[in-house]
Amino acid sequence: MWCRRLACLFKVPCRLSGSTRHRSPWLPRGRRTILPPAARWHHTAPESLKCAWQLHGDHLELRYANTLMRFDFVWLRDHCRSASCYNAKTNQRSLDTASVDLGIKPKAVRVDETTLFLTWPDGHVTRYGLEWLVKNSYEGQKQQVMHPRILWNAEIYRQAQVPSVDCRSFLETDEGLKEFLQNFLLYGIAFVENVTPTKEDTEILAERISLIRETIYGRMWYFTSDFSRGDTAYTKLALDRHTDTTYFQEPCGIQVFHCLKHEGTGGRTLLVDGFYAAEQVLRQAPDQFELLSKVPLKHEYVENVGDCHNHMIGVGPVLNVYPWNNELYLIRYNNYDRAVINTVPYDVVHRWYAAHRTLTTELRRPENELWVKLKPGKALFIDNWRVLHGREAFTGYRQLCGCYLTRDDVLNTARLLGLQA
Repeated sequence: MWCRRLACLFKVPCRLSGSTRHRSPWLPRGRRTILPPAARWHHTAPESLKCAWQLHGDHLELRYANTLMRFDFVWLRDHCRSASCYNAKTNQRSLDTASVDLGIKPKAVRVDETTLFLTWPDGHVTRYGLEWLVKNSYEGQKQQVMHPRILWNAEIYRQAQVPSVDCRSFLETDEGLKEFLQNFLLYGIAFVENVTPTKEDTEILAERISLIRETIYGRMWYFTSDFSRGDTAYTKLALDRHTDTTYFQEPCGIQVFHCLKHEGTGGRTLLVDGFYAAEQVLRQAPDQFELLSKVPLKHEYVENVGDCHNHMIGVGPVLNVYPWNNELYLIRYNNYDRAVINTVPYDVVHRWYAAHRTLTTELRRPENELWVKLKPGKALFIDNWRVLHGREAFTGYRQLCGCYLTRDDVLNTARLLGLQA
């Protein structure tokens, strides 16, 4: 039974970010709305077709701003923004949703040039701005992206000449902070220059945009090749591209790196835009993209080194998308930490391997690799839900410090500065 349900999911094409639009995953191909014989369109004015509406048995159909929307009657009652139903001071719902009659229907409907008016059986009147409805309808959301982005390979990023932000401007001005966050939101990476090369100053930098997320690795960490933790990262070996903490149920959102000292050779940092690579898979093999976004996998971290004893397991697909518009928001890719594949039936797993190979090929294309030499004073912020990182092997003593940040707080800071995040 599970296999049949999974197979049905794989038939739906997807889209990534705002680049390519496809049909909704919830609507079968070719479905049309059949109107009851008595249904007819009502217009706001006889001479205008800007807004029109009609009632059906369980929903209101509204056409406005070139968008055809369908609203369930319970939804229309539940989202009322009147003073008795919604607290505008706290931006919280006051209405008890569970008290709304599931068979409720409006007693009267009226639409003018800007507003929908609904009168309910108890006499309560709900008012909705038509622009608000377009923005908040399912059909409106399906046409929007949650997070505007610029997808990049190495050449695209270099040509963009994205500037680093000076540490003083970052810490002391809203303009510097906003410029940094805009770069970070668009590209998934951003740099701050002229940072005093200490762990304490790096901590101050991180706290400017977010709470620091304390994990099994601590709050702020020093990072050397002393194999003090049970992880390949604590060696001098090369690391292939990956995202961190795939073995957390919610992988860490942002990672901060600051190289404090390196007395030796090598050790360049590798950066790859995972969303850019995923879009290439979507264009070339949409069925494989869909497979990678539906098949759940386990990632695992087992550590028994010194006093560190941990066994972490995270579950989720390689690609994670919002179901209403199929916009990619998280890539969970780490071949080091992927656990035994025991969540996928045999008749699906081979197709998953083929899809994983297609994505890996894109991620490993040399033209997609951005190599950066980290140095004291230059801090790097990485969107760990989007950008993969790695490093080349190195010699000598190399010391980094860094931390993880809570994603919600970074996005909160961006929104407060007027950015879409």
